[in-house]
Amino acid sequence: MKSLILKDLYNIGHNAKSMLLILLVFAVGLIMSSGVESYIISAGVLCSMMIVTTFTFDDNCKWSKYALIMPVCKKDIVKAKFIVLVIFCTVGVCVGTIFGVSGGLVMRKLVMSMESIVTMLFMAFVGLIVSVIFGSMSIPLVYKFGAEKGRMLLLVSFAVPLAICFIVYEILTLFGVEITDQLVFAILCVSPLIALIWVYIMYRISCSIFSKQEVIG
Repeated sequence: MKSLILKDLYNIGHNAKSMLLILLVFAVGLIMSSGVESYIISAGVLCSMMIVTTFTFDDNCKWSKYALIMPVCKKDIVKAKFIVLVIFCTVGVCVGTIFGVSGGLVMRKLVMSMESIVTMLFMAFVGLIVSVIFGSMSIPLVYKFGAEKGRMLLLVSFAVPLAICFIVYEILTLFGVEITDQLVFAILCVSPLIALIWVYIMYRISCSIFSKQEVIG
């Protein structure tokens, strides 16, 4: 399992500088227009997309064909992808928080105080949850359609969770449930459990798709 994770981290290593540059460029635009909070979440989501790139590397070197003749369980291969996704999202949110706070102070969009520190940490938590949910949707898509088509279907990774949230919102509104700050806070408190359930479902779907494939790439 450890070797599967390190493989993807080593492969993606040479893209690290490019991603840092992209995050830096996005920082200038998003912090000025949408604020530090939006940038932190966006940074996590952007880094979550790198999981698709790891599949592209696997396809280019025909790694999956090699993996299937090794004593490696297919479930472990899928599990490693999800762990790598969480690592990407965590790094993205951490870097996004550093860049966001620094940029916010320089652009005078943020005033350093205990309240702002707590807010930024909370937004980092939200960004991690959101990026993991969005990113995990892309993994079964790539297993099903391949890395290239999966990359084009990344919008689906964002559309499906957003559509579910919209449907839930409409149902709550239909039953007269008022969306209060207390309700939003309660949802955020249980969001780690929601994310865990969502990731598990995506994991099971990915395992089901992968198990039916003899060779990928």
